[in-house]
Amino acid sequence: MNSGDHLKIPRRLFYAARNPLEAWDKFRDQLYMRREYSQPPCRYQCDSDWERQLHERMGAPWPCDVADEFHELWSKIATFIVAKGYRFGPESYFGWNDGDPEFVRAIWCLVRHQRATTVVETGVGHGVTTRFILEALQRNGEGRLYSIDRPSADTRMAAQIGVAVDGIASERWRLLAGSSSRVLPGLVARLGRIDLFIHDSLHTNRNVAFEVGCVRPALPPGGFMVIDDIDTNWGFNSLMAQHPDDRFWVCQAEPVRPDLRRFNHKGLFGILQCP
Repeated sequence: MNSGDHLKIPRRLFYAARNPLEAWDKFRDQLYMRREYSQPPCRYQCDSDWERQLHERMGAPWPCDVADEFHELWSKIATFIVAKGYRFGPESYFGWNDGDPEFVRAIWCLVRHQRATTVVETGVGHGVTTRFILEALQRNGEGRLYSIDRPSADTRMAAQIGVAVDGIASERWRLLAGSSSRVLPGLVARLGRIDLFIHDSLHTNRNVAFEVGCVRPALPPGGFMVIDDIDTNWGFNSLMAQHPDDRFWVCQAEPVRPDLRRFNHKGLFGILQCP
């Protein structure tokens, strides 16, 4: 085969030939997603005072004493992404969203106040959440972030993975390519302990249950998980039923512009704290 012949093969077939296991995982996940998304959505009751309650659980000051840091950095990163020629906010990453302000702010506060030293996230996209975690670890002066994201067959998508990170705290970041079903179990086994876990990968009941079930034994007592887009599946609702002794918050996010795919043009994410 000549060096340019592979360009004549459809991208997906070329990707499947090079990454057969990942291609199979993606095909299977899409089947589950179509099945789940055909069901009626779960209607959650939001906790209007979640942010104050979360700080009380952390034993952190309220009003938050690191909020100004967050807002300054948010404006800086948003400006940076737009200046690079990319969209910012809902549907900005080939139909996927950048992290909403409240979602990212919750994670910022958890890292800063809890001084988390081992953080794991699934799903990267532009890397807005990733950038904030790394900035928080850097200001704390300790800690590492492990991010998992499935490699894309689309070279345009692959080129935009983590653009918001912009080389910040590279010594604290490890990006692991692959589906969480293949990468996460081995990572948890190697790390042993995870201080904070963020789910922002495939939003299905099945995937949420898998990731939380995999990470939960590695969380310390009182450890936190943050789960994005809980209104797209029944995963968070299932966790509330399965773990009645956990503390749960249902949190409403205000996107930088309305997300027209949502019933109220806003977003929902969840936080849970293990006993």
